[in-house]
Amino acid sequence: MSYESAIWKSLTAHDRLTLIAGPCVIENEKLCLWVAAALKRTCERLGIFYVFKASFDKANRTSAKSFRGPGLEAGLEVLAKVRAQVGVPVLTDIHTEAQAAIAGETVDILQIPAFLCRQTDLIESAVVTGKIVNLKKGQFLSPAEMGQVVEKAKRAGGKRILLTERGSSFGYNNLVTDMRSIPVMKRFGFPVIFDATHSVQLPGGGGDKSGGQREFAPVLARAALAAGANGIFIETHPRPDRALSDGPNMIPLIDMPALLKGLLKVFRAVK
Repeated sequence: MSYESAIWKSLTAHDRLTLIAGPCVIENEKLCLWVAAALKRTCERLGIFYVFKASFDKANRTSAKSFRGPGLEAGLEVLAKVRAQVGVPVLTDIHTEAQAAIAGETVDILQIPAFLCRQTDLIESAVVTGKIVNLKKGQFLSPAEMGQVVEKAKRAGGKRILLTERGSSFGYNNLVTDMRSIPVMKRFGFPVIFDATHSVQLPGGGGDKSGGQREFAPVLARAALAAGANGIFIETHPRPDRALSDGPNMIPLIDMPALLKGLLKVFRAVK
């Protein structure tokens, strides 16, 4: 079995919880290796399948002054080191067709950001790399509308697809999560992941940056697993309040073992 096939087999295992987690953006190599190694230890102990996540570029920051990341080339070098040294699959998001082809040579899963989930050319370019593609549901879409996004990926040849729920726009600077979206999107025939930390984001709520309510992320994560989600997406950082992106909704790294232990109980109870 190929490495890619083994990853897909784990992602689609009905009796194993998946965790996609890491810092929002690649701040530096040391941070990424630290977070990946810590989460790998915890997940191995608990029997959770772990995928490291971090962005080489946050192209949708509220302010043009905000830190975006190290860029494509330097960012992929960091992700390659995480993959090789820590020994975990890695995921990153892409924003252009050119990035898809380049990033696809390094990472295991290409992620289509929520804001870009209707960009047909971007979806097709991610699929043709042959990598697993994670389609994040736009805040502006109903879960049923994601069926059309899935069809775009399938028409391009996509067979290994993940769908991720991350809340829906609810007035200004607020998101809510309709847990009915989990079973609705599961009807499309692919694993559904719940993004617990972006779902508690307050987009643009900080004026020149987004706010967040990280205290509600564990609550929503438990609810999503109870509703049948296959896995959880969480952004975490050793010092969230000092993070360079999305700090208000990230979970402190020190809290992750206890959180994951509790989430695993819910997942097993439902199964």
